[in-house]
Amino acid sequence: MVPAASQVGGNVEEVDIPGIDPSRIPVHIAAVMDGNGRWATSRGLKRTDGHSAGEEALFDTVEGALDLGVKWLTVYAFSTENWRRPPDEVRFLMGFNESLLVRRRDELNEMGVRMRFIGRRDWRVPKRLLRRMDESVELTKKNRTLTFTIAFNYGGRAEIVDAVKMLVAEGVPADKIDEKAIAKRLYDPEMPDPDLVVRTSGEFRTSNFLMWEAAYSELVFTDTLWPDFRRENLFEAVREYQARDRRFGGLSPEA
Repeated sequence: MVPAASQVGGNVEEVDIPGIDPSRIPVHIAAVMDGNGRWATSRGLKRTDGHSAGEEALFDTVEGALDLGVKWLTVYAFSTENWRRPPDEVRFLMGFNESLLVRRRDELNEMGVRMRFIGRRDWRVPKRLLRRMDESVELTKKNRTLTFTIAFNYGGRAEIVDAVKMLVAEGVPADKIDEKAIAKRLYDPEMPDPDLVVRTSGEFRTSNFLMWEAAYSELVFTDTLWPDFRRENLFEAVREYQARDRRFGGLSPEA
């Protein structure tokens, strides 16, 4: 995979957002949606109420990405480590995500959004949820305005391990294994590397998210808890991204 910055973003002439250069819109933005539990606890609510509140943030972010002309948006919905959470919370998340797909996929389809999913499809993920994922992919597969990828039962290390297992199973000799060989066997080889990764809730780590793909991504951290995140927060992250000098290991023109 090549860095997404080498590609062209959305419709430049249609982007009119103060402080944002329409010629330098990131092609791919990824988000670690963190802080649902703390948002709920601070209000005396159940942790699951925080996850429900995060739905509004998610869809406002999708609409913000559409406003910007971003072509790819990827969100971290459920990690391979999240199975360690209390069983009641895990059950809620499985049911909530299934419900969300049933309730909102037609809306996404009408907006021209193509849905995709990355992560392990193992025995722990309910079959009904997997069916809803497949139905959503099938419904939206012809859309091209925005590709919205949901990382579910996903871990960056697991993705690399699974790619290596595929190479071994295919009998690829060691001298033929390079970055391209691994990249072709990631969960979605078509997905460009993210230009920008945003993490909410004031934590300064990426938590095993897109470890291969985000090698040269710009990272923006915000104190905003995910349920309070809105498109203006996304725009501010893009403004910060545009203020940086991306060198991909090289030197800036001024050096």
